[in-house]
Amino acid sequence: MSFLTKIFGNQNDREIKKLEKIVDAIEALEPQMEALSDAELRAKTDEFKSRLANGETLDDLLVEAFAVVREASRRVLGMRHFRVQLIGGIVLHQGRIAEMKTGEGKTLVATLPVYLNALEGKGVHVVTVNDYLATRDSQWMGKVYNFLGLSVGLIVHGLDHAQRQAAYNSDITYGTNNEFGFDYLRDNMVIYKDQMVQRELNYAIVDEVDSILIDEARTPLIISGVGEKSTHLYYLADNFVKTLKRGADTKDESKAEMLAKYFDGQEEDEEAIKNRGDYTVDPKARTVMLTEEGIAKAERFFGIENLADPENMEIQHHINQALKARALMKRDIDYVVKDGEVIIVDEFTGRLMYGRRYSDGLHQAIEAKEGVKIERESQTLATITFQNYFRMYNKLAGMTGTAKTEEDEFRAIYNLDVVEIPTNKPMIRIDYPDVVYKTEKGKFNAVVNEIAELHAQGRPVLVGTISIEKSELLSSMLKKRGIPHEVLNAKYHEKEAEIIAKAGQKNAVTISTNMAGRGTDIVLGEGVKELGGLHIIGTERHESRRIDNQLRGRAGRQGDPGSSRFYISLEDDLMKLFGSEKIMGLMETMGMEEDMPIEHNLLTKAIENAQKRVESRNFDIRKHVLQYDNVMNKQREVIYAQRKQVLMEEDLKASIIDMLKDVISDAVDNFTVGSQYPEEWDIAGLLEFLQNAFLPKGALKTDDISGLDKEELKEAILDKSLKIYEAKEAEIGSENMRELERVILLRVVDSKWMDHLDAMDQLRDGISLRAFGHQDPVQAYQIEGYDMFNELISNIKQETIKYIFNVSVNKIPQRQQVAEEVSTNQEKSGGNKPIVKEEKIGRNDPCPCGSGKKYKKCCGKNEN
Repeated sequence: MSFLTKIFGNQNDREIKKLEKIVDAIEALEPQMEALSDAELRAKTDEFKSRLANGETLDDLLVEAFAVVREASRRVLGMRHFRVQLIGGIVLHQGRIAEMKTGEGKTLVATLPVYLNALEGKGVHVVTVNDYLATRDSQWMGKVYNFLGLSVGLIVHGLDHAQRQAAYNSDITYGTNNEFGFDYLRDNMVIYKDQMVQRELNYAIVDEVDSILIDEARTPLIISGVGEKSTHLYYLADNFVKTLKRGADTKDESKAEMLAKYFDGQEEDEEAIKNRGDYTVDPKARTVMLTEEGIAKAERFFGIENLADPENMEIQHHINQALKARALMKRDIDYVVKDGEVIIVDEFTGRLMYGRRYSDGLHQAIEAKEGVKIERESQTLATITFQNYFRMYNKLAGMTGTAKTEEDEFRAIYNLDVVEIPTNKPMIRIDYPDVVYKTEKGKFNAVVNEIAELHAQGRPVLVGTISIEKSELLSSMLKKRGIPHEVLNAKYHEKEAEIIAKAGQKNAVTISTNMAGRGTDIVLGEGVKELGGLHIIGTERHESRRIDNQLRGRAGRQGDPGSSRFYISLEDDLMKLFGSEKIMGLMETMGMEEDMPIEHNLLTKAIENAQKRVESRNFDIRKHVLQYDNVMNKQREVIYAQRKQVLMEEDLKASIIDMLKDVISDAVDNFTVGSQYPEEWDIAGLLEFLQNAFLPKGALKTDDISGLDKEELKEAILDKSLKIYEAKEAEIGSENMRELERVILLRVVDSKWMDHLDAMDQLRDGISLRAFGHQDPVQAYQIEGYDMFNELISNIKQETIKYIFNVSVNKIPQRQQVAEEVSTNQEKSGGNKPIVKEEKIGRNDPCPCGSGKKYKKCCGKNEN
């Protein structure tokens, strides 16, 4: 500690001093609150809401509101907030992280800011790591909120739509990070606004904030849809396309006159129709179109009445992609087939683009054509990382026993700073220096000996292991010594909470992974304080100091006695990170045996420095993950905003007309590129494109657009298109037309977005290989992702206009989800599991940040 810090205190101390003044004001109101009847105390809620409506702010109400909650808690729960808990509550209200030691009552602390912020009526979410804690806390603290006239909801796995909607409409909603995140994604997949369950993401308090926002930040939430039907349809469409006859290419000079007559609505002779075949190809524009005969064949093959109906969008899409795969995509030019995989060839460099896939189902169509396995059979319907989900809240706060070591990350990614809240009573736990053994065998023998010694005294012991495998090893050793003990498995459930809660009783020996039972207090049994309290044994240092601190924090709650010690061997992964070979050599030179320990503060310091390096590496990896997901996040926001516009049943007419203008403008630009002279423009190709895209046959003749400049050409096509659009609206009625537009736009957006997610996922998988070409993978992903998204938006506009203009309306089609959810990645992995040691990365392995470099030359270059 520096001389100045001793005099003036550190930044955290100064922050606490400021908050103490607010606490003094809250405490001054205590006699006044005690004098109120239950009804009068309850009436304060209505008074506060009225004052907010009249212009006061939450900050204006804080002192009184906190005093009200403190009194209500005393009456309902028999629990009165300590001064330090009031400080924690203020920190949470300010949108910051309150670091409070284990046993300091974080659950009760949250009631203060939750009540205050719930007064606005916009909803408050309290986020926990598992269903058990969400249920326990909502029922336990819910009594205080109900007493004060506020409603409490609970979101856990297995609720139906109505139950979820009711829970989210409550003033306060408890639930897990997974449930909140998946409900957000599902809300952006619904087809009617009343199917949405969440309101605006207003204010969230995240319990065990380090676990959720850091440990789980690298795992995105993914909802997957059924893919078998789509896979079958790709093969079916390919079989159909193989039966078709290719017509004359539109680039052929000899056919230009025939095309002009066709577009002018003139009759064609049999030879001309025969030359047109079942589909035509424009190699220059790289487009393929079914002819009328081709459409008729498709309707017969698939047993449908009208290929253009919205119900047949999926079939039409698959036919179109199968046509492109057969007519435009050439093997060993556009792609190669290698080891049963279709790999794209870069058209500029000729290199194989591993991991890149054609979007919009074209890659699957080529796989069907080549008779190889169609990949991505289970399609991603929606995905988001916790990092980007929680950053959407208007205000975010968190609480945990361990956050300070990751403050830089909280600040950089979530704009959250950490305030260390003082303990209610002085911390008297003794943290012994680490003991280091030569071998893992020697270490575990020493651990068992210490457990046996303390157990004989009746003193409770909690042993933290880094993996389930090590838990079982230690358990078998204890069984041989006849020491009764409890072992916690990886899955969190109520039984586990009960076991952890009893870990402070006399003679108790409990083995668990370091994070198991998080959120549950260990209360000391009778006579245990006199024995020295709970003793914590760590059997290995975790890569993160925070996890070790969490384990240590199990002992010494609320001024209780306790102690902790970590046992380490030179064979542990973390020790190898900073050159345990040197120490091993020294021990062998000195003739030290495997059961002889080294215990020195310098060694403990060296281990902590190794942990800091690993933490820094993991932060870099998470930053890389975020850089990638930020690309998707911007795209997600655009698509979800468009969906919401449709769901809110706004009038989409202006948007549809804007799409029409864009489609026409792009088409004209594409077919007039390369020359400023109208006589050199590909007018025949433009007319064919427009007629196949959305204009009825004969709607536009060559004479209508001859001699026009580019802008006049766009205006003439738009004018004709708008007349057709208005005529369709007049025929079916404005209300029906608006619903038709919603149905089509929802289906097109959802279908294209799912394909885009697929393509972006594949791009990400293969992007690290770009590093070998001296290209920054993140930058490449940003650039290519941007291009792919622009292509997506263009495809959405084009397909939407196509279906609106071509649909024959006998009855207005119903909204349908384009894919059905079948699973989430959390279900596949078995839900929330305790955070154990991350997989070891070898020095010569590819760096997990995606750079393409070896780990030792990238994020691991600073590790000895």
